[in-house]
Amino acid sequence: MIREFTEGSVILIDKPLHWTSFDVVKKLRGALKVKKIGHAVTLDPLATGLLILCTGKMTKQIESYQAQEKEYTGTFVIGKTTPSYDLETEIEEGGPVSGITTEQIDTAVRSLTGTISQIPPVYSAVKVDGKRAYKSARKGKEVVLRPREVTVDVFEATRDGSERINFRIVCSKGTYIRSIARDLGELLGTGAYLAALRRTRIGEFTVKEASTVEEIVSNL
Repeated sequence: MIREFTEGSVILIDKPLHWTSFDVVKKLRGALKVKKIGHAVTLDPLATGLLILCTGKMTKQIESYQAQEKEYTGTFVIGKTTPSYDLETEIEEGGPVSGITTEQIDTAVRSLTGTISQIPPVYSAVKVDGKRAYKSARKGKEVVLRPREVTVDVFEATRDGSERINFRIVCSKGTYIRSIARDLGELLGTGAYLAALRRTRIGEFTVKEASTVEEIVSNL
């Protein structure tokens, strides 16, 4: 089995909460005893779900996986916001949510569906003047990011109580779900942040096919 990984294979991992994508790569590099290993489509530490790892000659396929359609499920919280648009930073009060109707939410969702212009979060790995944006943001420096065109093919949203909105989103490469949270909150006039995120699919690969890191290691 080790030889198979060394020569080249695709490994589907269900990334656990709080692990970075590099944490998974580092763990499996040591366990599989492979030098050539990398991941496609980074997942933030606060997200769970499908992470594609490639070893050996299959690392040449990483770029093609990066470009494939992604599917996510999760929860937005309206009426509050954070500087990072997720739970990495302190929660701040937003606007009242008691008057927000289902129709208003549906209208906001429709406006964020299709080909849209989206500004990445300042707490992201996007480079500005050669530096990662999040590094400057964490130092309190002003970060200006340019909008980019992305495609949201599916955006389903269901309100769960007064503040929580559960969602399913199918989107193109480069789409930031945290930015969708921010934009949704702005359209509703309440603010919003991403409270939970799980990636369920990349192209034809689904998280149902994935293994945990522990399962891969124990089966060696």
